[in-house]
Amino acid sequence: MAEPDAPGTAEPQSSPALPRGRMSRAQRREQLLDAARQVFVTAGYHQAAMDDIAERAGVSKPVLYQHFPGKLELYLGLLDTHIRDLTDLIEEAMGRSADNQERVRAAVAAYFDFVDSGSEGYRLVFESDLRNDPQVGEKVAAAQEACVAAITRSIAGDTGIDPDRARVLGVGVVGVSVASASAWQQNRDSMSRQDAIELVAALLWGGLSAFPAAHRDED
Repeated sequence: MAEPDAPGTAEPQSSPALPRGRMSRAQRREQLLDAARQVFVTAGYHQAAMDDIAERAGVSKPVLYQHFPGKLELYLGLLDTHIRDLTDLIEEAMGRSADNQERVRAAVAAYFDFVDSGSEGYRLVFESDLRNDPQVGEKVAAAQEACVAAITRSIAGDTGIDPDRARVLGVGVVGVSVASASAWQQNRDSMSRQDAIELVAALLWGGLSAFPAAHRDED
């Protein structure tokens, strides 16, 4: 009777490109960032520990350090991801329609989309406990400026007012949208997302509509 194969003597089989349990470097990086996001959102930057992040990701600390030299680099990587998501939403909103009122509504909805994405990344961008760090502050300020600039260009083009005045209005749109979306997220059972968007859009359009369109068809 034939003896069963000894351990390790089985015929080798072809392996897939990524064996079970293995990830590409990009996939591992994404996994680590997701684990870091969960820890940062729950504990805040200062209370979060690399040990906690490694445990959440199910990896050893050496694996974590292979991808990110430290906690700040993890945080900055997360900021880059969420800031890109936000600025993409705003740019897309501004190009969605040529109707001025619809663009105001789209801008407001973009911020609500961001806070309602399920990732809670908005907390890292809008409510970070690390805003005093120069690198974090610079990234957040650049993101806000990119959003303000996109909305300002739309306002200036629609109304014909000078860029400085258009920027003040753009800052107002961003500030109201951020504050309103964040407040709704904290008390979302009070009204539907759609109702909240319509309320904020009506508020902003009530002010912006006072500035006549630069190009109006003659009667």
